[in-house]
Amino acid sequence: MSRFFITGGGTGGHIYPAVAVAESLKDEEIYYIGNPKNLEYDIVTKKGYNFLGVNVHGMPRKAGLELVKWGFQLSFAVLKCCCYIIKYKPDAVFGTGGYVSAPALMAARIMNVPYMMHDCDAQPGLVTRKLAKGAKCVSTAFECACNFIKNKNCKVNGNPIRAAFKTLSKQDARKSLGLQDKLTLCIMGGSQGARSINDAAVEVLKTFSKDYDLQIIFQTGKKNYERVLEQLIRIYPEYEADKNITVKPYFEDMVTVLKASDIAVSRSGSLSISEICASGIAPIFVPYPHAAADHQRKNARFMVEKGAGLYIEDNDINEKTLYETVFSLINDKQKLEELQNNSSALARTDSTEKIVEQLKEIVDGK
Repeated sequence: MSRFFITGGGTGGHIYPAVAVAESLKDEEIYYIGNPKNLEYDIVTKKGYNFLGVNVHGMPRKAGLELVKWGFQLSFAVLKCCCYIIKYKPDAVFGTGGYVSAPALMAARIMNVPYMMHDCDAQPGLVTRKLAKGAKCVSTAFECACNFIKNKNCKVNGNPIRAAFKTLSKQDARKSLGLQDKLTLCIMGGSQGARSINDAAVEVLKTFSKDYDLQIIFQTGKKNYERVLEQLIRIYPEYEADKNITVKPYFEDMVTVLKASDIAVSRSGSLSISEICASGIAPIFVPYPHAAADHQRKNARFMVEKGAGLYIEDNDINEKTLYETVFSLINDKQKLEELQNNSSALARTDSTEKIVEQLKEIVDGK
């Protein structure tokens, strides 16, 4: 049995690929390194993995006292990860990029422990670009990402997704959620939610449900949940009695939610796109406009070029544009099926297995 450190956190886009890899390392010993104040703590501990905490946050973008304080915080987090390595002696470290994974990957480099990285975006993030050179292998979701990575062993695998995406049927997913077997719309803004999407959605929920009998699953994000409820109570006081509408701050099991859906209104993070493709959904993308290196717009445009998605700018999403875009799919079954088929054709269902195989090769080749 081998022992692995898995690290990645802050948002679902870093956490879920790491968890997918952890789940595929069934017979191995897993320790997960993350920030106990972040989303990864809840997800990972509920799955029963050993959790090793580090206190680390995103790097301030401006020079000043905050940047100096962050530098000390990062140094302490790296030192703590070095201590974890001395204590638990992992055979390899796997990280999914982002600031949460930086201390463990830097510690692996210092302590001469082999490490592998995965980056999910078309343009890799800062942590991947800086630490890729010392990695035994770097995995990417997009072929163009390899152009930014200084590592000869760069593999284009796609994003690791959870095994349930391959096995769960639409009917079983709907049954699990207590939904009817009919046209279903998922509205989500990622694990943190998206106010622009939420504000547009609350205005059209009643119309979609009452006029078109559309079933709606609405994830608001934890920070925006109370605001959405206040708006809904004002606009549609009877929404709680409407069986077509399910509103929650966060769904821990997004596999079931996505597999139950036919259409999704979503941000365009790379993992969200991978999971949408694996679910055969017709997506309407609303890219987060402030994403690093504008990667969400690039991801969304890639999907539109492939005929596998529609696109609304964040500044343009409102009651009218959301209604018209969703209605264009409800009203045109052929267009809906074409988008679903094209997104499904882009799915990479063997990504996790490939990454696990490459990770084990690192251990075998030590």
